[in-house]
Amino acid sequence: MRPEILYPLFADAASLKGVGERARTLLGNLLGGTKIVNLLWHLPSGLVDRRYSPKLAEAEAGRICTVTARVVEHIQPRTNKQPWRVEVEDDTDQMELIFFKAYPDSIKKALPVGSTRVLSGKTERFNGRLQMPHPDYIGKPEDWPQIAAVETVYPLTAGLSNKMLGKFMQQALTKVPPLPEWQDTAFAAQQNWPSFAEALRQAHHPQCSKDLASDSAARQRLAYDELLANQLALAIVRQRIKKQAGRSMEGNGCLRRQILQNLPFDLTSAQQTVLGEIYADQKAPFRMLRLLQGDVGSGKTIVALMAMLNAVECGAQAAIMAPTEILAKQHLETIAPMCEKIGVRVELLTGKTKGKTRTEILTALQKGKIQILIGTHALFQEDVKFKDLAFVVVDEQHRFGVHQRLSLSEKGNQADILVMTATPIPRTLVLTAYGDMEYSKLDQAPAGRKPVDTRVLPADKLSEVTAALKRKLESGCRAYWVCPLVEESEKSDLAAAEERFATLQKIFGADVGLVHGKMKEKDKDAVMERFKNGDIKLLVATTVIEVGVNVPEATLMIIEHAERFGLAQLHQLRGRIKRGFEASTCILTYVPPLSATARERLNIMRQSEDGFMIAEKDLELRGGGEILGTKQSGFAEFRLADMSMHKNLLSIANQDAKLILERDPNLQSPRGQALRTLLYLFEKDDTIRTYRS
Repeated sequence: MRPEILYPLFADAASLKGVGERARTLLGNLLGGTKIVNLLWHLPSGLVDRRYSPKLAEAEAGRICTVTARVVEHIQPRTNKQPWRVEVEDDTDQMELIFFKAYPDSIKKALPVGSTRVLSGKTERFNGRLQMPHPDYIGKPEDWPQIAAVETVYPLTAGLSNKMLGKFMQQALTKVPPLPEWQDTAFAAQQNWPSFAEALRQAHHPQCSKDLASDSAARQRLAYDELLANQLALAIVRQRIKKQAGRSMEGNGCLRRQILQNLPFDLTSAQQTVLGEIYADQKAPFRMLRLLQGDVGSGKTIVALMAMLNAVECGAQAAIMAPTEILAKQHLETIAPMCEKIGVRVELLTGKTKGKTRTEILTALQKGKIQILIGTHALFQEDVKFKDLAFVVVDEQHRFGVHQRLSLSEKGNQADILVMTATPIPRTLVLTAYGDMEYSKLDQAPAGRKPVDTRVLPADKLSEVTAALKRKLESGCRAYWVCPLVEESEKSDLAAAEERFATLQKIFGADVGLVHGKMKEKDKDAVMERFKNGDIKLLVATTVIEVGVNVPEATLMIIEHAERFGLAQLHQLRGRIKRGFEASTCILTYVPPLSATARERLNIMRQSEDGFMIAEKDLELRGGGEILGTKQSGFAEFRLADMSMHKNLLSIANQDAKLILERDPNLQSPRGQALRTLLYLFEKDDTIRTYRS
């Protein structure tokens, strides 16, 4: 499958001179693979300039110098605590080489008296004399060109020195074959980019600090190659999904009109726009796969219901799948009353639905008597059979694998899929992680929602916070108290939550409840239920407060150690108190001193409630690797592209990929053939297999 021209790059690093079994294992750990191409993707992080080569009399102390000098004598130490010293000179002055951990034989062998040597290292002055402690390099005069150069510094792992890695890297670079140009030549020339092979060579041989920057021509070129491979691969998958036969669904609108008449509010213009996009997808003869992003409380559920009713109007069924029982029940509580009024039957199926109830639901589902089924992972089970499933909604998709998403749609008859998330995802990550989907966004809050008053306080003000909380609870409000993420070196998150719970219980007695991740699902549900009903007024929780938990009466949240949370996570937590139309308050407490990043995070939280802006800022502050608080499965990890620096290149690659497939859908043109090589180079083989099939 892989083109022969790439074989040298996919050979094992063990084929390089000096790479034995131990070095191979170390390389594998450092690079995430032991192919030569893994070495090439490992770019330098710094450089040491050894080109400063003065005469000894002119050498500046504190600088790295490369000098040529004659060895005059070895001065043996009188005691073990003293260093071994070697006197050297040129025709202007003398210098001492200092060796604290001395191996006399090897020092004498490297520096025979009377010989001329090239020495490179940092010089310093001690008691008025020039010294070079532990020279980095000792060579013969003929080694001068290699030593008096710019030395590349790589990120390393224990057991692998920079010198060793540098030697392997030099060999790896000689294996790069002349490859066809896959970039648009006019665009590459306009950007002033070198060829791929030249970009690799320049990136691994920086001559000044500018060459290490993300915006150097060589690094930009390599980043764009990687981003184009990513976007082209996703565009190919998307093109294939788009071509999958679907069903044209266009209901007569009778059910949807009734729902809209009964709503106590009007749909926002954002909701109307998104529904227009979804209806157009449903009407098309191809299968729909669309991602709907909307901040907490932006009205995704009503959009999902309207789309499901479009399918129901056509005589088909719809399903909505949520990651937890609490969320599934919440959807039922929102949707069922509205559907009951218009004669649409909605049922809930979770792992807890057992015995007779389960049998009745499954029978009614198979006969088509249930139009909308809401559930958890239980919907995947084999005995769950629909009469005619045409529309699937997947809520909080990052909790489900792609295969689960598809296995539910396979229960349907060419079912359309709408994926929803309340986690605002930066546009860059939408492109790289969800590029196989169409994309809609609800960026407008329903009218009447009041902003959250967010305050930032040092932890020593907690007693005042508790006093204010007491007043709030007495006035009938409900509140969350979120305990910190705890660093592993201390104690567990659970211990922190239990400790806080015990303290608050002394003040508020039976009004306090506790939920955490180690609890059994049914115990957690029971506490949440009591909080929703108002039996508990204050809920102490670890970050387990589920995405989407709906308690409109909760209007106060206290987050301890807010400096330990990521921006996206703080925003998600704050969303829990944006459910009703009452004014709400979020108090973020921190323990000083704050790092610059933590201070900026807390300031952003205080100033903004725009989830999409916050997501973009989160990406800038924490970099692309670790978005949404945890390393989410499905997000591309880039080796050469840096999402905080190369965002603009990603947008260009996205457009470029679309254009390529419009003009050359089978990648048959000369550039198309070269792009196939690019896909293999960045190991997008699955895409190519998909493409061929």
